[in-house]
Amino acid sequence: MEKIRLSKLMSEQGICSRREADRYIELGWVFVDGEQISELGTKIYPTQKIKLNKAAQLQQTQLVTILLNKPVGYVSGQPEPGYQPAVVLVKPENQFVPKQSVKRFQPAHLRNLAPAGRLDIDSQGLLIFTQDGRIAKQLIGENSTIEKEYLVRVEGALPPAKLALLNHGLSLDGQALKSAQVSWQNQDQLRFILQEGKKRQIRRMCELVNLKVTGLKRVRIGKVKLGNLPEGQWRYLEDGEKF
Repeated sequence: MEKIRLSKLMSEQGICSRREADRYIELGWVFVDGEQISELGTKIYPTQKIKLNKAAQLQQTQLVTILLNKPVGYVSGQPEPGYQPAVVLVKPENQFVPKQSVKRFQPAHLRNLAPAGRLDIDSQGLLIFTQDGRIAKQLIGENSTIEKEYLVRVEGALPPAKLALLNHGLSLDGQALKSAQVSWQNQDQLRFILQEGKKRQIRRMCELVNLKVTGLKRVRIGKVKLGNLPEGQWRYLEDGEKF
């Protein structure tokens, strides 16, 4: 059996992200089979037991995840010329506070806050930001199977054979797409449920069947729905909510 870098194994096991793992190791917060590990690059066997101390566990409970209803015109990640990143909307005056919510904005919640997935500049709806590497891995990791649901307004004819193609049979960038769930929501709007997220995937899928997308809104990621979150506002993922 081959040894694996400890931080890589911690990420694979969903304990934390690799970056967080390296920090915890440097702080002496990681134990393998009861032995404290503080040297970066340490390798262990996959069968060995990894445990975080109470300080690391407490820090993990304080990491926040934020749900934003992104308007059209904002980019998900790095700013582009003439456009702002959606994270600029995460400020106290834009917080939506559901009943019984106890979390309030703190500047520290912006530290290491990163988008877990993308939403095109000309699309709107649910965008997730998180400080928690475990959630990022769950949503955008290589093996993620989390569903993402979209309402897509289209123009053009869509005969049954082409609707069937949207569900299964299309390829992008030389790769066959995973099966999707695509159905009519109403006479000019389709509902897409995907388990992958290639760049501008829905728009490109529609182009392949001669449809023009005139509006795209993400309404659900896993078990978490956009719900009544107003456009341009954000809220915390509450305790008990799971993707």
